[in-house]
Amino acid sequence: MSTTMSTTTRKTPSSHLRFGTARADITQPVGIYHRMWGAASHDKAAGVHRPLYADALALRPLHGDGLGLLRLLIDLVGLGKNELDELVQTAAAASGMPAENVVVTFSHTHSAGMMTPDRIPLPGGDLIPGYLAELNATVARISREAVERTQEAVISYARGRCGMAANRDCWDDQRAIFVCGYNATTPADDTLLVGRVTDTNGNPLATLVNYACHPTTLAWENQLISPDYVGSLRESVEEATGAPCLFLLGACGELGPTNGFVGDTAVADRNGREVAYAALSALASLGPPAADFAYTGPVVSGATLGAWAFTPHDDARIAETSRMNGGGFAVNLSTKAMPNPDTLSAELEERETQWQEAIDKGDDVTARDARAQAERARRWLARLRHIPSGGTAPVHCSVYRLGDAVWVTCGGEPYSLLQTELRHRFPNTTIFVSPLSGDMHVAYLLPRDRYGLGLYQEEPSILAPGCLEALIEAIGERIAALG
Repeated sequence: MSTTMSTTTRKTPSSHLRFGTARADITQPVGIYHRMWGAASHDKAAGVHRPLYADALALRPLHGDGLGLLRLLIDLVGLGKNELDELVQTAAAASGMPAENVVVTFSHTHSAGMMTPDRIPLPGGDLIPGYLAELNATVARISREAVERTQEAVISYARGRCGMAANRDCWDDQRAIFVCGYNATTPADDTLLVGRVTDTNGNPLATLVNYACHPTTLAWENQLISPDYVGSLRESVEEATGAPCLFLLGACGELGPTNGFVGDTAVADRNGREVAYAALSALASLGPPAADFAYTGPVVSGATLGAWAFTPHDDARIAETSRMNGGGFAVNLSTKAMPNPDTLSAELEERETQWQEAIDKGDDVTARDARAQAERARRWLARLRHIPSGGTAPVHCSVYRLGDAVWVTCGGEPYSLLQTELRHRFPNTTIFVSPLSGDMHVAYLLPRDRYGLGLYQEEPSILAPGCLEALIEAIGERIAALG
């Protein structure tokens, strides 16, 4: 739950701190490498649906000299390890924050291409190095600006629900296989969390939206650079609040849009508005900042009524909501047997030959399938470069307590069990969960009972069964230790 309740007071979960934010447009140039989908027939971006953004959030203690946290929210599917490490160092140097206090997460839009070195030789890939250099310069600027703009602020949290996302582990009964698509029979985590950020006068500074759903509305038919549903989500919330809307993707390894895998950008915009309206509904449930809803006593009327009102935080409550501690750590998890790189290279060459032969024959279906298989081999080859030997791999995480809330990040793409289990264990704490804080080579973290079923997510994952459960335990221990 996101609210603590007693018989006489319903606490509004709050973080009282110093907050600053800055934003920049990081839209890629038309013509850059864009093909994220194996089934896509195009390579280069043909245009722009909506701009991509990078947001920097500086979070510092209300009192004292604590350095706090710099969060970067970036509209890309992710970055490779070396590119992400460089970005973190750039942000740290510009902001004055230690690198260990800089956390980068991604909206994970699948319509922004793969900005990794293995894509540079492909059509449009020649634009990637210049784009990454510009991205680093931009991140340096907004990191510095966010820190410079920090001011006293209150984040008031509320919980809502949104049914846009669906479970996507779908059983195809006719073919007796699992496919990655809308599963109408298994409920999905529909939790949506919002944070309303206001200054000391109650003026809006930003809105935080934490929701778990893969940005995969737009798929292989789409040739436009796009933040997917996140674009219209932000726009709709910003129009209503007059403040920047900052999106924090939740744990969504098995979650995607009910209506997804399309080429129509209007569907992505509609999905975004659905999330936005749920966020605005949750925001409307909040009272004034730095106040709890408290019982004020009986009022004699036609009946003896029980009156409640929002009461400002006293010194003890301010001290409670001003706590700020935590940090980053790594959890070593067991890896599974890895494919042979020589075998993968041979498969990549064979599939690309099959693709070209099918193109020459005008066989579009065979060409599509061969190209998709080549893409799977290419991604495995890229991942193998970053997987350590020895049977384990680190997954990097962070856990920060900000007053009544805990902000969690982790690498890879965990199933939503990560956030549902943590919220179950800590029912009186608002927990924001953000995956994809690096470790893209890890890929998915599945629950133990989802292995061996033929799910797509198991194929690219480097981790053995039980790793998601081990990660939950490690993060849970950190949350408990923060008090």
